[in-house]
Amino acid sequence: QVELVESGGGSVQAGGSLRLSCVASGYSSSSNCMAWFRQAPGKEREGVAIIYTGDDSTYYTDSLKGRFTISQDNAKNTVYLQMNSLKPEDTAMYYCAARRSRLCGGPGSWMSGHYHYWGQGTQVTVSS
Repeated sequence: QVELVESGGGSVQAGGSLRLSCVASGYSSSSNCMAWFRQAPGKEREGVAIIYTGDDSTYYTDSLKGRFTISQDNAKNTVYLQMNSLKPEDTAMYYCAARRSRLCGGPGSWMSGHYHYWGQGTQVTVSS
């Protein structure tokens, strides 16, 4: 049984940082796409960052490039999202997702419907 469990969310002031973690169990994250998505109230779920666990290639949505960093620890089956210089508009539920594919950089990788497994989410709230 595959399970993705996120942690690390919380409440911070604008300009602060958080690091989210996603631990995968029952699933080998090697050579797959692992991603972070987020969903704010009343908005659609959007892709934030993707990592191809086979070679650590990373992809970011343009608006977040430079502030967010995705990384992984294969030995721990864990993917991280380091978020710096947080803004109130970053407030959302953040989800970890996994996709059995090696094609992590294409348009399909930004579509939530292309992911096979999801975590329950962790809330990030940024106050001004």
